[in-house]
Amino acid sequence: MRRDRPRRAADPHSAVVILVIDTSSARSAVALVEDGRLVAESVKPSGREYDVGSEVAALVPELRWLAGVAVALGPGSFTGLRQGISYGLGLAMGLAAPLYGLRTLELQAARAPRPAMGVSDAGRGRVYFLAPDGRTGLTEPPGLPKEWPAVGWLKTAGVELLPEAGLLPFGEAAARLVRTAREVGYGTVSPEYMQSFGGLL
Repeated sequence: MRRDRPRRAADPHSAVVILVIDTSSARSAVALVEDGRLVAESVKPSGREYDVGSEVAALVPELRWLAGVAVALGPGSFTGLRQGISYGLGLAMGLAAPLYGLRTLELQAARAPRPAMGVSDAGRGRVYFLAPDGRTGLTEPPGLPKEWPAVGWLKTAGVELLPEAGLLPFGEAAARLVRTAREVGYGTVSPEYMQSFGGLL
């Protein structure tokens, strides 16, 4: 778990504190962003043992400090997405706070130090991708565009990814995207499940 020292106490009257949740990929992450700056984050393998509530509790001293919640909308597995989105939605509603939607592929691409493709698992040995030129696609690893490196948390084999050591922390990338993220209504959250996202390509 990464934690930086806040510049000041995270108080809703003096800072904008956003919780970011992503359970859409092979790794799950929660991050605390204060005034566009990463304060703390936790990234762990996804799966049945991952408990987003416990991770948030360890990261956020007081939930009432939160000015908003951002959730990754996919593409991702049904079970994984539901875990993070359901928790984030319930938390936002309980706090009467704004809920923001982030795209998984954009989150991953934003971690790269240069233009890169965001990639995520699509099942059956395939991956989704979002290229810097705006192209999206569903393909097996050999069919990925060769012009750009790839960034993502994958279970699928055969994709050459940029090394994690050279990437921005998840929370720093999320902090950048949250600044321009769209607010979504509590009743209009639209997860991009693997099958539904593939149908849009």
